[in-house]
Amino acid sequence: MKVSAKAPGTPPIDKDPALLGRMRRGRLLAAACPSREVLKHVTSRWGVLVLVVLETRVHRFSELRRAIGGVSERMLAQTLQWLEGDGLVDRIAYDVVPPHVEYRLTPLGREAAEKVRALADWIEDSLPRILEVQDQRSRENVAEDRPLP
Repeated sequence: MKVSAKAPGTPPIDKDPALLGRMRRGRLLAAACPSREVLKHVTSRWGVLVLVVLETRVHRFSELRRAIGGVSERMLAQTLQWLEGDGLVDRIAYDVVPPHVEYRLTPLGREAAEKVRALADWIEDSLPRILEVQDQRSRENVAEDRPLP
């Protein structure tokens, strides 16, 4: 990383452990934070579902596609590439005919899967209440003649 201007007396980035630690950790609310891309990949609709399914065992592409209803081949491939690039999924290609490729979580991916599964579980458990609130607000909007959000 290059820094264009440096205040006098400021130690180089690699000599300032606090600054280096903040840079490595990221600042999710900052527009240019690199952790936002990872957040986008992990919390996308398909990212969450891929992580949850791969948490159970190693899967082939076609098994993943069957397990995740509604995902297109293109979106599944793209999601797997994102998660692989982030170090959350390993792609294992066997040199056989016909081609045989498997996907599994890395240790980092297992950590992420545990977190998003907790969120997915909460959503599933809370869905009746969420649907009730959505329905109530929809009725209120219609009664007030406001467009739905």
